[in-house]
This record gives sequence, C-alpha cells and structure tokens, in this order.
Amino acid sequence: MVIHVTDITVRQLNVHFDKAHALKDVSMRIEEKKITAIIGPSGCGKSTFIRCINRMNDIIPSAKVTGDVLVDGTNIYDAKVDVTDVRKKIGMVFQKPNPFPKSIFENIAYAPRIHGTKRKEDLSLIVERSLRRAALWDEVKDRMNKSAYDLSGGQQQRLCIARTLAIEPEIILFDEPCSALDPIATAKIEDLLIDLKKDYTVVIVTHNMQQAARVADRTAFFYLGELIEYGSTRDLFEKPEKDLTEQYITGRMG
Repeated sequence: MVIHVTDITVRQLNVHFDKAHALKDVSMRIEEKKITAIIGPSGCGKSTFIRCINRMNDIIPSAKVTGDVLVDGTNIYDAKVDVTDVRKKIGMVFQKPNPFPKSIFENIAYAPRIHGTKRKEDLSLIVERSLRRAALWDEVKDRMNKSAYDLSGGQQQRLCIARTLAIEPEIILFDEPCSALDPIATAKIEDLLIDLKKDYTVVIVTHNMQQAARVADRTAFFYLGELIEYGSTRDLFEKPEKDLTEQYITGRMG
C-alpha cells in the first residue's frame, strides 16, 4: 500500500540541451493526490518538464538542468540523492505502450524481483494487486503466462501502468499515455487516472485539451519553454488570465 504521498515544488527550473534553452525559469507547485495536466503546442517543453521530475533527462548527455525540484521537501537534484530511489518513488508511463518481451506475469514481477522480492507467493500477490489497481486483472487472470505482446494496445498501456504500480511509487508521471490509443481504450485509461488520484499524485502531459478538461484538477499551459499560466482546470479553460492561453485553447494558436 502507498503509505505517504507528497506534493512537488519546482523552483526556477531551467533545462538546456547544448545551446537550446528548453525550459525557462519554471516555478510551480504540484498538489498531492490531484491530477495536474501539462498542455501546450509541440516543442513547448511539456515532456522535458515531467522528465525533470524523475531525472529522466539525466540520460541525455547534452542536458543541463538547474533549479530545484523538491519532493517531500528534498531537492531530488541534490548530489546526495540516489537517482534509483527517485525513480522508484516517481513512476513513469510513456506515450506508446512498451511491455517487455516477457509474459504478462513477468512484466509485473520484474521490478519487484530486482528490488529484492524473491518468493513466488509474494510476487503473485504483487502482480494481482497491481493488475487489479490498473483495472486489467479480470481481462488477463487466465493467461498470465502468455506474452504481453498478445494484448491489445489499450491493455498493453494498462499493463505498463500496473508495472509502474508494482514498485509502489508515490507519484506517477504520464507522457501522453493515450496518444496511440483508440477512443474506447482512452476512456478506460482516463477512468483509471481518476481512480489512481485517490492514492497517488498524478501528472499527465497531454496534447488533447478535452482530455485535460475531463480528468485534471489543475492545468499548466506551457509555451516556448515558459510556464504561461497555471491554475484550476475549470478557470484556465473558462476564464484564462493570459491572452496567449486563450488563443491556444480556442485554437487560434497551436
């Protein structure tokens, strides 16, 4: 079970890739047990931003990150912080489903096994709990030894969510998780997101403004690497404070 959930405080976050300034002095607070959507046109820094929250940009040699990202009051960019611990606490689900070339069971059991869980009984409990939490158990319980590649795209994405849940994170980042899915699969993922916020802090990058309006409690609009506006989703869509935000959400700029 998730024991502790916390918010995220970002202060003067800047990201450079060589000479390109991808994020510019971004400061915001992401509230716990809420869904925060990140919207904006392609290339505005959305994915770069959430990849800062679990230090995924570290794997890009040209990336330089400055500023603070505080989780539970600790700056995850502090030299003393273990990146492995950060990524265990902050899970991530990517744009396209990326199951391992293993069975459904082994996809979920893989990370707990790496983190020290060895007994088959314990792994079975984790696998079932994670698949139930991802609303997938009833669909796959009778074919746990089948390849994950046999699942539909929507099922594969829920499998990837279950795989993330198996290591008991506190925060889950979603980078356009529905962009490769059909409307029915998308609706299932959206229902799941709303259910997950009971126990987790959720941040979702989405190019779909209707999706942000449906699922998010708060929404941040990014443009050219800058955070233009951030507030309650209803306020941002119904009465945006900035002209640039209004131009984007009304389709006059994209």
